[in-house]
Amino acid sequence: MAHDGQDLGGVAPILLDDLLALTGAAIAPVEAITELARTSLKEKLSVDGRVSGALVEEHQTAAHGLAWLATYTESLRQMHKWAAALEAQSKFGEVEALILQISFGEYLWQIYGGIQMNQGEVLRLQDLGLSQDDMRGMMDPAVMTLTQGGNTQAARLRLVALMQERSAEIIVGTSGLDDELEMIREQFRRYAVEKVEPFAHDWHLKDELIPMEVIEELAEMGVFGLTIPEQYGGLGLSKASMCVVSEELSRGYIGVGSLGTRSEIAAELIIAGGTDAQKEKWLPQLASAETLPTAVFTEPNTGSDLGSLRTRAVRDANGDYKITGNKTWITHAARTQIMTLLARTDPNTTDYKGLSMFLAEKIPGDEANPFPTDGMTGGEIEVLGYRGMKEFELAFDDFHVKGENLLGGEEGKGFKQLMETFESARIQTAARAIGVAQSALDISMQYAQERKQFGKTLINFPRVANKLAMMAVEIMVARQLTYFSAFEKDEGRRCDVEAGMAKLLGARVAWAAADNGLQIHGGNGFALEYKISRVLCDARILNIFEGAAEIQAQVIARRLLG
Repeated sequence: MAHDGQDLGGVAPILLDDLLALTGAAIAPVEAITELARTSLKEKLSVDGRVSGALVEEHQTAAHGLAWLATYTESLRQMHKWAAALEAQSKFGEVEALILQISFGEYLWQIYGGIQMNQGEVLRLQDLGLSQDDMRGMMDPAVMTLTQGGNTQAARLRLVALMQERSAEIIVGTSGLDDELEMIREQFRRYAVEKVEPFAHDWHLKDELIPMEVIEELAEMGVFGLTIPEQYGGLGLSKASMCVVSEELSRGYIGVGSLGTRSEIAAELIIAGGTDAQKEKWLPQLASAETLPTAVFTEPNTGSDLGSLRTRAVRDANGDYKITGNKTWITHAARTQIMTLLARTDPNTTDYKGLSMFLAEKIPGDEANPFPTDGMTGGEIEVLGYRGMKEFELAFDDFHVKGENLLGGEEGKGFKQLMETFESARIQTAARAIGVAQSALDISMQYAQERKQFGKTLINFPRVANKLAMMAVEIMVARQLTYFSAFEKDEGRRCDVEAGMAKLLGARVAWAAADNGLQIHGGNGFALEYKISRVLCDARILNIFEGAAEIQAQVIARRLLG
């Protein structure tokens, strides 16, 4: 079954059956080169048979490059798996075939010639210690066919033509999710179109908090209790459903898509590490949004190095705690009722072992008095984007926390408890990134179809169409990698590497989509009145929060190197 006779590859037309066979065959050489790079690098970074942390730091570019190479390898695996599943369901059509061949063509070429870790850093296999002879494994016939004929201008233009024909469809290509999850997507897409998109740009430009009305409506839809077990008042749905909801709400506005993040983190902390009494008390309140939480972890001088936190919690004669210290980059801090607060309970420690997690209660503030609770003050941090909840610096001075609100009732477990939330938080952030990238594509497609230059619409210029095609392709790649990590989490399997990969790639895809979207807008994109300017600002944070790209790569590399 050919692609309607179209010479999409720039060589002989790729048959549908042949395409799946080619992509399947291309994975083995990529896996082999990845394993070769891993073993070579591991040997280089080892002392007496053990990987040296100091050498990993010294050769950070190579270590992080391995993380990117492994991320590309997993991405290609998941894209082939996605396509094969669709073919088995008779849902693998021309759009999906184009996405598959373009993604393989592009990522295979990047693996061989240079992986774009970001706009200023390119990772080449020689940086991982591989020679030209080592790289000959990439000269496999399937790899050669896909690199030469996969990502061509003809394929990209055909994909954009089909995107215009099928503009009524919610996403470009079939997601591969089941009908129930797609019904959830449709529900939240409708909500975002009606209640979020028309107002998001004004919220951004005026730097306003997302209206409480939106929070109340999302609460009624179950957003804040999406994955909380039914016995505690939640919906008990999967992490995959959380991905779909986060994706579609973030497509409307990242601030709205992020409202549920703090509830997700707080619920994960309590489910994994809380006492029975804490679960009974707090989980129903989180699920209903009766209680809005905020995460209070980062400090001004520590950033991602949470083990170096200095905020201290001292136990008093009544068994309660007094907390003193400073925190920064606290999202949605003012109008929340509870803080998941990480502090040092053992003053004799200087690492993560002396940290404890608290469910610290506070009084919600308002614009006139954002922090009315005794023992805490705060000030807003003005930011480029991600504005709907606001960011704050907080100061605590003998701030009172009940002893019963020590998470799990045991000191020194805080960092371990927090680590157990990282998988879900990074999967959710990857989903938010997909939503932001999709928003950039939505806005840019519309602009390119309406804006005329030199007597024709922008979308008819190949370099504009190329950008739109690559947005659609990479969004699907990031989407499949994210869904895979969510499925792994739902199956109870460790997925810190997979979640890190999804977040790493998703953030880069979102930034590239927003940047290319602004380029399509030209000078208008630089004007605040155009939505793409907001999307660019919102996309930039994704490479930083929930673990900066460098931290993600470091975590992945350390796991790969053992």
